[in-house]
Amino acid sequence: MPIEFAKYQGLGNDFILIDNRHSSEPAIAPEQAVDLCDRHFGIGADGVIFALPGQNDTDYTMRIFNSDGSEPEMCGNGIRCLAKFIADLESKEIHPPQPPLAKGGSESEEIDPSLAKGGSESEEIDPSLAKGGSESKTEYRIHTGAGVIITELRSDGQVKVDMGVPRLLAAEIPTTLAAADAKAIDVPIEVADKSWSVTCVSMGNPHCITFVEDVAAIALETVGPQFEHNKAFPQRTNTEFIEVVRSDYVKMRVWERGAGVTLACGTGACAAVVAGVLVGKCDRATAVELPGGVLEIEWAEVSGRIYMTGPAQRVFTGCISD
Repeated sequence: MPIEFAKYQGLGNDFILIDNRHSSEPAIAPEQAVDLCDRHFGIGADGVIFALPGQNDTDYTMRIFNSDGSEPEMCGNGIRCLAKFIADLESKEIHPPQPPLAKGGSESEEIDPSLAKGGSESEEIDPSLAKGGSESKTEYRIHTGAGVIITELRSDGQVKVDMGVPRLLAAEIPTTLAAADAKAIDVPIEVADKSWSVTCVSMGNPHCITFVEDVAAIALETVGPQFEHNKAFPQRTNTEFIEVVRSDYVKMRVWERGAGVTLACGTGACAAVVAGVLVGKCDRATAVELPGGVLEIEWAEVSGRIYMTGPAQRVFTGCISD
């Protein structure tokens, strides 16, 4: 049975979004997600995200399969894309694509003209078509493997996400770099025949952050997998390499667990600012420059919650054939 999809990107971190509101189980298997994410023989993406029915008083449920078929707890850039996808679905901005012409393949449909060079996307949601009444919905409570995440679609086109409270105990990450009830802050680890000083943070998924002099000089494809599969991380880890430009501005490159090198990582940017505050290198409100663009991160001092603000854009829609 053909499956309609939409391609979205958040700072170049790109995803295949599937309307899965009819079922609590994903429409495709992890093995199929691997094929669809292939950039040469598939649609091409860092992962496949499913908009499933909400549970426990949430509006929707998010599940995601990485490009290697693994399932992470959550994805920061992905949840911004999901919020925009949901809003587009509810406002009828996404129209059913035409059936694919080539048997056995996938068909890309109209590329969003607002993404042409020099353009910007600003989509008006028809209040009469929005879910739940006469006013367009801008806030969603989304159930994820990392807990309930609240997203807000702002009038400037950005999506603000309440990412919750970071977890710092070694058992919560998890990592063996510190005692289970202790924090792994500025601790040593041997990776790729070198000693690194790292700080570990969980944003519902594991992150290992290290501060470097020149982030561009890191051989990410070589070092990243060795961090991900290091025995100190029983559930593997995402790894962020951070260069501090100013206390309120950093540059970051990331090796994502299950996806490899990506242009951006929302949970990683949040974890990086938390780590920066903990080791005295960053302000609580810090801009994080990634290869795909900039995310604004704030770690609120009173509530302890992390807020991430950044873009999410639809690229095209299509239909996956049998």
